[in-house]
This record gives sequence, structure tokens and C-alpha cells, in this order.
Amino acid sequence: MDVLGVVGAVDQSRSPSLTPDRLPAVAPTARLRRDLWVSTADAVAYSLMVGFGETYIPAFAIALGQGPVAAGTLATVPLLIGAVLQLVTPAAVTSLGTNRGWVVACTLLQAASFLPLAWWAVQGRAAVWQLLLAASVYWSAGMAGVPAWNAWMATVVPASVRTAYVAQRNRLGQFGIFAGFVGGGLLLQFGETAGAALATFAVLFAIASASRLASTALLAACSEPLPPTGRTQRPARGPWRWPRRADLEALATRPSGRLVVFLCCYVFGAQIAAPYFVPYMLRDRGFSYGPFMLVVAVSFLAKALAMPALGRLASRVGPARLLWIATVAITPLSLLWVVSAQVPYLVVVQVVAGTCWAAYDLAVALLLFEAVGDRERTGVVTIYNLGLAVATVSGAACGGTILVWFGEDRSAYFAVFTASALLRLVALPLLRGIRTLGRHEHEFHGGSGDAPSRQPAG
Repeated sequence: MDVLGVVGAVDQSRSPSLTPDRLPAVAPTARLRRDLWVSTADAVAYSLMVGFGETYIPAFAIALGQGPVAAGTLATVPLLIGAVLQLVTPAAVTSLGTNRGWVVACTLLQAASFLPLAWWAVQGRAAVWQLLLAASVYWSAGMAGVPAWNAWMATVVPASVRTAYVAQRNRLGQFGIFAGFVGGGLLLQFGETAGAALATFAVLFAIASASRLASTALLAACSEPLPPTGRTQRPARGPWRWPRRADLEALATRPSGRLVVFLCCYVFGAQIAAPYFVPYMLRDRGFSYGPFMLVVAVSFLAKALAMPALGRLASRVGPARLLWIATVAITPLSLLWVVSAQVPYLVVVQVVAGTCWAAYDLAVALLLFEAVGDRERTGVVTIYNLGLAVATVSGAACGGTILVWFGEDRSAYFAVFTASALLRLVALPLLRGIRTLGRHEHEFHGGSGDAPSRQPAG
């Protein structure tokens, strides 16, 4: 179903269940059609930024001569910094009185974060702390906007067509990441051949910045049907929104809380390996940018191509069962990297991995939309993002420790990939209590998060 099809479904699905407590009255068809198109175009522009820029930051560190642990740190530590700084979001949104305005401000800052990276690429040198600073600004700006964006989009996209629209939007977004990553890889391969690989990184980061600026303009053009008010959003106490006692109790007692605990534990296991696929290919195996681009890009393409079928599967079996299927399939994937490093073999592995991670991303997005209550959506999403970032950084730190402990050679990478699969397996029993999540469980909820999906899938 395309965006026009989604709008048509809205016209036929208006019902009394779409009350003001869950969603404002369905927008007039013309405005809704425009908003869905604008939001979809924003997803594509944002994804081009990820493909051309974000995914190549660790490779840029390797090109500057940094080691695998430094590359892994660069891919994860800024997430934790961003997750802490994004705790200011509820207070900022309350002060501004608009989710859209805060999101636009954050995306402008994120676009600007690529400029120093481009400058250092032209100069051909940058210290690790400088790269960490720029990446931290990038992730802080991006993550600060996510809770407000989630709250905003919940008032834009009617619940009755959310599954179809999210699946379609995610699919086009994956095509955008694929296009950006392939375009970046081709440019880097050409630049490497011409002896100007570092200068080519400057071009990639400039394109990424321009893509985010286009995304910002599209976000500014989207309507805000229901600005945040005291009814839908609790004012933050002070500038930071720390977890309340009720939130922490919900983690232990509610299915939605158990889901969040599981996701953080599973991400911890996945992130033991995820940041180290790039240095494994570029540093240990000596891949040129062409084969590296091919191996990583096919996972994005597989995600995009699989999304329509996965959307239909989610509608048939439900997102909770889809999450079960995805996580069981994902658990052993990192072990497949131990078998061979031949490019054709890794391409097949990445096709399987991309499809499985697409199912995971879709299931998580739908489950967390269902578990989110309107009154505290922005505040609690910030808490979930913080937990996810802690899991990401701690997992990467454990993987880096294993890598250093075993001598940063090939056997060390294999130990990292094995440990990742084992810890994912250990996390699976936490899913036992998660069967379904009702739409009226508002005591605790989370936001969207897909940190593992931007790494080479494994």
C-alpha cells in the first residue's frame, strides 16, 4: 500500500474509537494526504543523511588511522551522551509549547554537526576527541528530537492505518539509506582509486548535511494537529526529566515495561559485535570500499524489499509474535561471520540479516506505539532512549574489552561475534511474559529505537 492507499484507507476507517484521548479528530483528507506525503519525504531525506553520513563515520575514523576500539567507541559513546542530553526534551517542549518547533531546531543542529567532519576530512587529520565531539553533537541533536517527534506523529497518523503507514514509511526509509550508502561507497571507491579518499569523505558529509536540511524544511511544512498541552504532557520538574517511581515500578510489573527491559538486554548483546563489523572488514580483512559498500548495502536493500511482506505478516500474526520470530532468527547471525569472509558469502548473510532486522524494527516500532500513552509520551520516550543508549555503550565496551583482551587479531573478532550470539540467546527468555500489549496500557511506554539496524546487520 502506497501513501495514497493509506489515505484512502483513512477515508474508509473513521470510527468513534478515534477519540480525542487517543487522537484528535481525523484531519480533512487534503491536509492528511499532504502531511503523510511530507512525513514520507522527510523519512527519505533523513535516510539519505544516514546513508551518506552517519554510516560512514566509523569508516572515516579508520581512514584517519584510528584503531578498531576507537571506531567502536565513536559508534557508541556519542549515543550515551545524546541519551543523557535528550532528557531536557520534555522541559524544552513544554517551554516552547510545540513539538514541531523543538524537532526543527534539533534537526538544524544535527545538519550543522557534519560541517566540522567535512572540514577535518579536507584537512586529512582529526583527533579522537574531536571526532567524539562532533558525533556527540550529531547524536544529541538527533535523539533530543525523537521523543517530541514520536508525540507529534502520534497526532498526525491515525491509529487505524498506522501499521500500513509505518511499514511503508520504513520501507522507503530503508531504500533511502541504501541509496545513500551505495552512492557514498561508489564515491569512496572512486576517491580511493584517485588517491583522494579523505577528501571524498568531505563530499559525503556535505551531502549528508544538505539532506538533513531538506528534511528540516519538510518537517517545518508538516502540520501539528494537537500541540502539547498540560492535558497531553506533564511539565518537567526542572530542566531534566528523570525516571519517576511509577515509571520504575512499571518496568517490573507491566508487559510494556518488560518489553523495554528485554529490548535493552537484547541490544546489549547485539552491540557487543555491531560496532566491530566495520573495522573487521576494513582493517582485519582489508576490504576496499567497493566490497565493503556491497556487503553492508545489501542489508539495507533486503530491509526495504522485505518490508511490504513483513507489514502483512505483522497485521496477520501481531507485532508481539513478529518480535518473537525476528529475535529468534537474529540470535545466531553474528556466528555466520566466523564461517567465511568471502564477499559472495557475506552478501547472502547480509540478505538474511537485513530481512530479520527489518522484522525486528517493524515489530518494535508497532509495539511501542501501542504501549505509548498520549499524556506522557515525550517524557517516557526519553527514559527509554537513555536505557537503550546505556545498553548500546556497555555492550560495545564489553566487545572492545574482549577485542583487546584477545589481541585485536582475527581470533579476537571471532570471540566478539561468538559472545554476541550467546548473550542474545541469554536475553530471549525475557520475552516469555510478552504476549500482547494493549492499546490502553499507559502507565509505562517507550519510543522507537533501532540502534543495531544502522550497523552491518549480524
